[in-house]
Amino acid sequence: MSDEILFAEDIEEEIGEDHGTWKVLIVDDEPEVHAVTKLALSDFVFQEKRLEFISAYNGKQAKQLFLEHNDIAVVLLDVVMETDDAGLKVADFVRNEAMNNFTRIILRTGQPGQAPERDVIINYDINDYKSKTELTAQKLFTVVIAALRSYRDITVIEENRIGLEKIISASADLFSIHSLEHFIDGIVQQLASLLGGSKDCAYLTSAVACPRPIENIDSSQLFVFTGKGEYQHREGERLEEVISGKQLESCQKALQNKSLVYEDEYLVAYCKSKSMRGSLLYMSGLPRKLTKIDKRLVEIFAQNVQIAFDNVLLNKDIEDTQREIIERIGQALEYHFGEGKHILRVVKMCELLGSKIGLSEDEIKMLGLAVPLHDIGKFKIPEVILNKADKLSDSERKVVQNHAEFGYLVLKNSKRPLIRTAALIARDHHEYWNGKGYPRGKYGEEIHIFCRITALVDAYDALRHSRNYKEAWPLEKVVENIKQQKGLQFDPSLVDVLLENIDAIEQIIADNPDPLVE
Repeated sequence: MSDEILFAEDIEEEIGEDHGTWKVLIVDDEPEVHAVTKLALSDFVFQEKRLEFISAYNGKQAKQLFLEHNDIAVVLLDVVMETDDAGLKVADFVRNEAMNNFTRIILRTGQPGQAPERDVIINYDINDYKSKTELTAQKLFTVVIAALRSYRDITVIEENRIGLEKIISASADLFSIHSLEHFIDGIVQQLASLLGGSKDCAYLTSAVACPRPIENIDSSQLFVFTGKGEYQHREGERLEEVISGKQLESCQKALQNKSLVYEDEYLVAYCKSKSMRGSLLYMSGLPRKLTKIDKRLVEIFAQNVQIAFDNVLLNKDIEDTQREIIERIGQALEYHFGEGKHILRVVKMCELLGSKIGLSEDEIKMLGLAVPLHDIGKFKIPEVILNKADKLSDSERKVVQNHAEFGYLVLKNSKRPLIRTAALIARDHHEYWNGKGYPRGKYGEEIHIFCRITALVDAYDALRHSRNYKEAWPLEKVVENIKQQKGLQFDPSLVDVLLENIDAIEQIIADNPDPLVE
């Protein structure tokens, strides 16, 4: 006989997919009941999921376990334990204190006379009532199967309800977004809520909608519109340049079939569009395997994404049109009055101060769009007075001051909030903090914050640049003058903010110099 030791060949054990478990809580003061119940249901399988048993031996333990586990599918609950109604108190706790309406409660009692079935069924929100003597192994199996089916259906309904709420919330949030910069943030945030998060995300659409339009290409191609994670800063690049391999094939399949393509680590959702070939929403690094409900929610969400995207583009086009019209009017004013890039600088300075004092994004946008019209009333001033290098007479000064009220009259009857805001700024940007300005002698916070910001910025830029009646002042002299007028002409808190950000203000001036006069 050979002394050589021979080992049997290792056979790799096939590991089945984990489908999870159904949690079953056994509440009974008799340990034998726990053992028998577990034995009777030891080979129980429902929808490829086995049972996970949890034990409690009195009412107090049972209540604590319900607080610790929010996914108990079935509780087999003894009525008589430390007290004659301990089980009934647990049932009441589950429904009315723990607010758990999903767990199926099956009461088991060895003393039916202590808690008559009719009274218990009427007075307590339980799902079944059984005497221990009648619960054979087969009947126990049947009761648990029925309870699990009920629990499954209720949880599916609840998941759909929660999903519907999330879709409604996501849609509302997306449709409230009017900024292309915030669009992808909104998508990622809402999908994170739906799916539990992801690492990378890209929104791919036709080149005509890219933030960096690409000329002379096939408009049927898809390009990265915007992205997060790995796809951040890849705007304008072709789909084939940023996604490859099986992921690219999935993208092409989703686009061709106009469908959702899902793998363990990523998904591609087709977004239907009336105006374009269609778009794709690509996400990778998914935190978990998606359920059928998840996939359905993503499909619904993808359609809302495209509608929201079209909405963003439409709003952007409207805002860009408004901005261009007003900027062109401002440029006409600059050209007519020989003020170089004064209005452009004033807009940028106003937006800077607005952000520093905590104005909302919508307020800053409104201010930036309206402020180019602040001096539109100057068209009323005769050029001989406007270009006069000598000191103005009292009557001439009165004519100049009338430009504020005239600008207001030109704009005030509009129904558009933007134009009405411009009218207010045109009228009140010469009001003083101490009430000695014009045209109406307003003072302090009675003057709208937009007007106070414009007044300070307008004066600062005018002092820093030459006019036909004055030379440009050096920075030190301008700062000294602004400090002297703090609390008199200008809002003192705004003066502090301007001086705290003087480097940024001066950078705006450096970046936007007046053109050289030939």
